[in-house]
Formats: sequence, structure tokens, C-alpha cells
Amino acid sequence: MPRKINVGIIGIGLLGSAISERLLAEGFDVVGFDLNETARNWFRQQGGTAVDSPAEVLKHASRVIICLPNSKISGELLRNLESRLQPEDLIVDVTTGHPDEMACMGERLAALNVGYLDATVGGSSQQTRDGESIIMVGGTLENIEQGRDVLACFSKEQFHVGPCGAGARMKLVVNLVLGLNRAVLAEGLSFAERNGFDLELALDVLKASPAWSVMMDKKGEKMIHQNYEPQARLTQHLKDVCLILDVGKHNDIPLPLSEIHRQLLETSRDKGFGDADNCAVFEAYRTQNE
Repeated sequence: MPRKINVGIIGIGLLGSAISERLLAEGFDVVGFDLNETARNWFRQQGGTAVDSPAEVLKHASRVIICLPNSKISGELLRNLESRLQPEDLIVDVTTGHPDEMACMGERLAALNVGYLDATVGGSSQQTRDGESIIMVGGTLENIEQGRDVLACFSKEQFHVGPCGAGARMKLVVNLVLGLNRAVLAEGLSFAERNGFDLELALDVLKASPAWSVMMDKKGEKMIHQNYEPQARLTQHLKDVCLILDVGKHNDIPLPLSEIHRQLLETSRDKGFGDADNCAVFEAYRTQNE
């Protein structure tokens, strides 16, 4: 049957839902699947066509976005779908995964004449929803052109950083710096609080000082008011930090600050904040202060 729907998406969680909103708002016809029935119902209410399996997504769309928790899951999914893929289909994988696994998937699909982009997103689900994210793309220029209108729909800028796997590798660089910025803000606010300062005042001073970073604008108020409604879950960032450390280990790169960051995230997770926003790393310091 002819596939008339412009874009498919598999995985409609925090990031996938934000991408879906952008696509639908720009007039794309979108077919989607998620294991969670609530997510499928939400997607349907937004105007998307919800289906009951990943295979059914491929019946309707030749360009499909994959947005899953890790590259092991996305890799297994794509292997299971190989027989349903058609030559010149395009897979846009926005999963934050292991660079080597994503490079292997690109090679595997290229042998089937199927395009593959590891198009990792730099930004939270809210930033993506607002069109403020960037995309770091690994893949061929031909495949990037094939998916450029889709990528541009949910990002303000797209960077071609190399072959398949390079997008995932650059995302780890971004997440390393971003996560440490968040942890430093948490530590600074905790230090201010323990020194008797009102946290609103401390945040105002930090924003006006040379110490300012965009993290203060995005996460400062959430930290001081303990508003942990998730834009990106703490457990997901912990997964990313563990992946960063694994890649560092295999390349003999010392990452002492990321080791400490992992411990802080684990402390917050063990206190029950795993599904909270990643700024709940602040709770690791509050716990230490109790």
C-alpha cells in the first residue's frame, strides 16, 4: 500500500511528545506508536494517527523518528523491523545511545539501502517544544537532505558532526558539560543556603554575577522551589553519565568530575527522585545537609 503519511514516530515520551507537537503544529501528517496507552491516547488527541505497533508505523511512513530510552532498545527494535523497511526509507534516531552501537546500526541499514541518522537532541523536552533545541547529526549528507525539513521542524539549528555515531558522541560531550553545570548550580545554592542566605537572593546575585549560566535561568527557580516536574528525568541523565564514563574508560579519558556527578545522581535517585526532573540533583546536597 502507498505510504502517504509524512512522518512516523516510535516513542512518545517526554521528548517524543515534544517532537510530535512540533511536527503536528507545522502541518505534518504524523503516525505514532508508544507502548504506553496513555501516550497513544494523548498523541491521538493532538491530531496524530496512533497505531498499535511499530510495524504499523512503517506501513504508513517512509521517514520514521525513533525516540527510545537507549540504543540497545532502539537497535533491537530496528533489527526486528528490518524485513518491513523499504529501500530509501529514512530512520531518524534521536535516542541518546552508545556511539558504537549507533554507528553499527547505520552500517547495517546502509546495506539494505535504508538511510539512518543518529540525530541527537541538545535540549530538554520543553526546549524542544519551544523550538530552542539543537540537533547533532551523524550520517551522510544525502540522508540529512532527505530529512532536513523534519529536523528543522523541531530544532533551531542542525550540526552535521560526522558519520553515523558522531551525533551520539557529540551528544555525550554536550551532556557532560550540561550536567556538570546543573550540579555546580545545585552545589552553589546549597552552599549559599548553609551560609544563611535566602535562596531567591542567592539566585539573583548569581544571575547578575560573572558566574551566570543559562542553567540558572532554566533550572534555578525549579531547584529553589523544589519544582521537579520532569522536563528530562534524573534517571535518564544518570544513564547518560554512566554512558559518558563508559566511553571515557574505553578511550582512557579521565573524567573525575563526572564520577562525582554520577554519585550525586545516584544519591538523589536512591532518595526517590529518579523520575523527577534532572535538577533534583539538588536533593543530593539537601540530603547531605540534613
